[in-house]
Formats: sequence, structure tokens, C-alpha cells
Amino acid sequence: MPATEHAADLTIAAARAAADKKAEYLAAIDVSERLGLTDVFLLASGTNERHVHAIVDAVDEAMHRAGAKRRTREGFADAHWVLVDYGDVVVHVLQNEDREFYSLERLWKDCPAIELPADLTRPGGPEGGEEDGQVGAAS
Repeated sequence: MPATEHAADLTIAAARAAADKKAEYLAAIDVSERLGLTDVFLLASGTNERHVHAIVDAVDEAMHRAGAKRRTREGFADAHWVLVDYGDVVVHVLQNEDREFYSLERLWKDCPAIELPADLTRPGGPEGGEEDGQVGAAS
């Protein structure tokens, strides 16, 4: 059974908040058929510790406004890989080097991607920025 509509809506809200803070390489993976704990993994990258903190804080605020309660947040102090669990959606915000090293997209390659709105998957984020290439295809 694919991710619920509610999970997809929360994913888009979280992705929009991350994009507003210039998160890079946004990708959403439907893990609902592989995991019983959550429906979606949202992946985002930041350039450094401060950037990761800003992305996580923005996502936290957006998810709170959307009615999602944070279950747990791990890794915030070091800000290399921050995992935030909202039940239906688990958000992973990693620094670029850690994102490359752990390659979560490769680990979950058998799971379908959830298409994010085009304005969120451009390198320039919601403001438009560069028009060439999808950001959701980090490898």
C-alpha cells in the first residue's frame, strides 16, 4: 500500500520549508511497503552545520503548523545527519559530504520516489533559480 495522501501532503510541506532555506537535493522516497514505522523519507542536504540547523528548524515549524507532532530528533548537536521523525514522515537533513557517503537513495532504490512539485526540485528552490536539472536525483 503506497504512502497515504496525508503523508504526501506533510512531505510537501516539509520539502517546501526546506527549500525555503535553500536545502539542496530534495528527494522523497515512499518506504511504506518496506517499513511499518513510517510512509515517507524526505531527504535534504545542507552545506554546513548552520545551514542544516536552519533547514531542520524551518521543517520543524512547518510540520508543527501542519499538525504533525515531532516524535524524536536525533543528530541536531553535530548537524552532520539530523533525523526528525514525525510519524508518517521521517526527515533526513545531511551535510552534502555525509549525503554522498551514506547514499540513502541507493540504499532505498527499490522504493518508489514521491514526485515533489517542480519548483522544489530546481537548484534555485521556490524562487526559481537555475532551470536545468532536477535536484532530486542526487547520486
